[in-house]
Amino acid sequence: MSAFRRRVLAVVAAIPRGDVMSYRDVAAAAGSPGAYRAVGSVLKGNFDPAIPCHRVIRSDGKIGKYNRGAERKEQLLRREGAFPSA
Repeated sequence: MSAFRRRVLAVVAAIPRGDVMSYRDVAAAAGSPGAYRAVGSVLKGNFDPAIPCHRVIRSDGKIGKYNRGAERKEQLLRREGAFPSA
């Protein structure tokens, strides 16, 4: 596992329930501010339930993609109170 991947997963693991971070924010917190697309690639391959990758959203506030489906991501965020109910 690369050092960048470890840093990204550590940042995402620390996002509290009910909060979100953007891919750009995660990249910056992991020490590589321009690597926000790489953050998406790291999270796309994450299936560890201890890493809440559903809490990472786009900088424009939209949900973005999720390796278990965008609908599932939205459900999880709503359940956690991190995304407004419809």
